[in-house]
Amino acid sequence: QVLLVESGGGSVQAGGSLRLSCVVSRYGGRCMAWFRQAPGKEREGVAVIDTATGGTDYADSVKGRFSISQDNAKNTLYLQMASLGPEDTAMYYCTAGRKDCNGLGRGDEYYYWGQGTQVTVSS
Repeated sequence: QVLLVESGGGSVQAGGSLRLSCVVSRYGGRCMAWFRQAPGKEREGVAVIDTATGGTDYADSVKGRFSISQDNAKNTLYLQMASLGPEDTAMYYCTAGRKDCNGLGRGDEYYYWGQGTQVTVSS
């Protein structure tokens, strides 16, 4: 079993920044990602990283504002978020276990999920 534990969410004003962290209990596959889900909306992929190559991909809505990275020594995945807006308000989830790492993929392609961390951006 791979356990993922997110932290770093909170409430910020528009234009602010947050860094989300996801501690991974053990190796869960080369492809790791961040998804988010806002109330009344479908879950959407935000950023993905191929932990073997360092390759990344992002949703168009966050390109240039969000950055996904990993620290293998700390078994931690990060999502640095800047220029936040109310549209970024959502529960953010760390996920792993997808077999390939081509693009963001769908949520049902990932096997392991954290419990989520809430991000709220006020205007």
